[in-house]
Amino acid sequence: MIATIQRVTKASVKINNEIYSQIDDGLLILLGVTHIDTKEDAEWLSNKIINLRIFDDADGVMNLSIKDLNYDILTISQFTLHAKTKKGNRPSYIEAAKPPLSTDLYEYFINCLNDLLQKKTSSGKFGEYMQIELCNDGPVTIIIDTKDKK
Repeated sequence: MIATIQRVTKASVKINNEIYSQIDDGLLILLGVTHIDTKEDAEWLSNKIINLRIFDDADGVMNLSIKDLNYDILTISQFTLHAKTKKGNRPSYIEAAKPPLSTDLYEYFINCLNDLLQKKTSSGKFGEYMQIELCNDGPVTIIIDTKDKK
């Protein structure tokens, strides 16, 4: 799994030009699932993200996690994070998992976040064409790949 995590002051996702989900302060997570990912990857990644100390404390030092501040999360599925661009000019998405594996792991990841934070987080709708709006705070953007966890 690859996650692009952006600290935001607001983020929303539209489907068919209608707001589907939105958050204020928190994290926008773009999640890509590959065919070798497992539930263990989703568990590890969700735990890593909620404990990342990327929010400022009273002294302006990134020392607080989303869990510490009880902020919100918006998770969007994004298979294009697994684009291979080594050959030619047209990206290959051969590494991206196909449904039902990708759908199941995306939903499992969201459930892991919900359980760890003990509240419901927001999400996009898997497989839909979506428009994402956000205000990146900082800017702070971090990429985590579960293949690098060991």
